[in-house]
Amino acid sequence: MKIDDFVLENWLNPACDSEKNKIYLGGSCVAPMTVEEMFEVTGQDMEDFFRELRKMSLGYPRFEGTPRTKEALSKLYKNVTPDDIILVHGGTGANNTVVFSLLEPETDNIISIMPNYQQFHSIPKSIGVEVRDVNLKPEQGYKPDMEAIRKAADSNTKAIMFTNPNNPTGSLMDIKEMKELVGIAEEVGAWIVCDEMYRGLKDEYMASFADLYDKAIVTCSSSKIYSMAGTRVGWIVCRDEEMRKNIFNHRSYDAICGGVFDEWIFAVALENVDKIFARSRRIVGGNKAVIDRWLDDHPHLKQYAEAYGTTYLIHYDLDIDAEKFCDMLLDRKNVLVCHGDCFYIPHSFRLSLAHGENLQEGLKLIDEFIEELLEEGVGVLK
Repeated sequence: MKIDDFVLENWLNPACDSEKNKIYLGGSCVAPMTVEEMFEVTGQDMEDFFRELRKMSLGYPRFEGTPRTKEALSKLYKNVTPDDIILVHGGTGANNTVVFSLLEPETDNIISIMPNYQQFHSIPKSIGVEVRDVNLKPEQGYKPDMEAIRKAADSNTKAIMFTNPNNPTGSLMDIKEMKELVGIAEEVGAWIVCDEMYRGLKDEYMASFADLYDKAIVTCSSSKIYSMAGTRVGWIVCRDEEMRKNIFNHRSYDAICGGVFDEWIFAVALENVDKIFARSRRIVGGNKAVIDRWLDDHPHLKQYAEAYGTTYLIHYDLDIDAEKFCDMLLDRKNVLVCHGDCFYIPHSFRLSLAHGENLQEGLKLIDEFIEELLEEGVGVLK
């Protein structure tokens, strides 16, 4: 089976490992915690945990997932029980499992709200599913055009697939927009498949599509706002029993079960999730304030979305393609940001709100780089 290059991962991961990467502003995970810091943040006794760990069996854990972890996850939603949750290997594992469980080649079409995480675009296309793109527009704050989605949907639309909050723009559907999208899906009998990896950064409760629609499937992981990407815990929420059995069957082909240590230590974080979220909000909020001041009246850079994720999508007005811009920035200034072509958005780059270390120095170096390009004769777009 041929599949498109996974542009984001295939470009960003080698760049992360490059010796040139001195100031990393390209990621989307809130600054990772050490094991020690996680226990400090949660206020739990690390020695008690390790006493439990010494007695832990290294055999197969529960195939449906650690009950303690599923119980804690269910409390992140209003209408979800532990039985509605399937644990998988990471967020990419969750998305991959859902796509292959849900879609039928040749007969189905999906609506992919773009920009999107590439799994929700390239995998369906690779297996012969018609992909109908509906593009979010900067001048609309990267909010969904409901009429365009309605026009794209028909009786063969199996699913509407997207991220919320959006990656990379950070735009967030409010509850009215969420309910309107559910209405469109109901009209044609479509599923809603939503990657909610960045949900949880607002001070108040952030609604999930799992709360609103019986035919919603949402995915999430321990990576982004939980700062525990190394644990590789992902989950799928599906309240439809028949579909959930189908997803679980597909998951069993990929991963018989999760990692017992990963699920156990993540449960500690989940049981103290308010403290984890408070840390993430503090880091993202502080960095956001710094970047907002930098962008105020910037002559060449603009950010359009009211962002509730861990990244901004920054548009620039220089006549140079996005990948080249970011390659040169890394080579000359040792600053790594993620180029917008990873999301099919030219003349842009994704900037992290999630890493505070050397942030102001990195922003200063981006400005220096832009001035150098202008001095070298790179034109300004009209």
